[in-house]
Amino acid sequence: MKKIASIFSILLVLITVACNKEWSSEQYEQYISFKAPLNNDDVTPIHIRYKPDGQVNYELPVIVSGSTNNTKNLIVHLGVDSDTLKDFNFKNFQNRTDLYYKELTEQYFTIPDTVSIQKGININTVKVGFTLKNIDLVDKWVLPLTIQPSSDYTANPRRNYSKALLRIVPFNDYSGTYSGTSLKVYLKGEEDGAAIVKNTIETYVVDEHTIFFYAGTVDENKADRRNYKIYAHFDDVKKEVTLHSDNPLMNLHVNQTINYSIEEVQDELLPYLVHRYLTINNIDYNYTDYTSVSNATIDYTIRGSLIMERKINTQIPDEDQAIEW
Repeated sequence: MKKIASIFSILLVLITVACNKEWSSEQYEQYISFKAPLNNDDVTPIHIRYKPDGQVNYELPVIVSGSTNNTKNLIVHLGVDSDTLKDFNFKNFQNRTDLYYKELTEQYFTIPDTVSIQKGININTVKVGFTLKNIDLVDKWVLPLTIQPSSDYTANPRRNYSKALLRIVPFNDYSGTYSGTSLKVYLKGEEDGAAIVKNTIETYVVDEHTIFFYAGTVDENKADRRNYKIYAHFDDVKKEVTLHSDNPLMNLHVNQTINYSIEEVQDELLPYLVHRYLTINNIDYNYTDYTSVSNATIDYTIRGSLIMERKINTQIPDEDQAIEW
């Protein structure tokens, strides 16, 4: 019996040593990848604080995959990949070119040609600089990046890891996604009748104190959405919102003074989390849809309010990371 026990103990030691040796070696290829998680549209939204002057930096992680630490000093080569964006647009939108993502032009960004990753380290960040003054967000801007091939490393063969389609989302204190359930869209003259309601209203940065949104039920999927931009300027002193349009054919008419308020509430369960609510009240305007029906116009009345919530993690110093988008 003792002999059997001894044999069993020896076998157990041998198996343990073999397993330990196995796990000390690389179990996966050490590929080079971007850390750029996709959203439902298969792009990576990156939120950048809008500044009228100066550059804002975004740090994009570049990682070495595998089960062990990086074994050598690496210089990873980066580049802009226009072809991937072209393929992506055609695959997803075919002939709807009005829905295509537009490649961010060089006037709006800077990026280094390389990023280094030291031996024993599995991640570094590439600093992408953005200068977004006067950018028109009617266009859906994307910065398409790729990891360039090199004899010193292997780029991840999976396309979504060696490529990054960065959807540029500048933000200010007023931009973002508002709840639209309290904003009613009526046919003009039928304000006592049935209303159209959108669940959410997307708003986009114009400058530090101004955003724009699309009139009525128009959104970024409409081919001629550019014709229906409404600018909203926020007055921090009067707490008023002024609406205007640069398209006289839309016949925008604002019927009363629009106010807004901001309230910050600490989370009851998570003391580091702050809920910031921005509410726009007394919205009441008319506009004309002159393109949806050939040789005809449709007048609408929009009334109600909008509210946007931002959840802010006060433990995170970087503003774009602190906001739970």
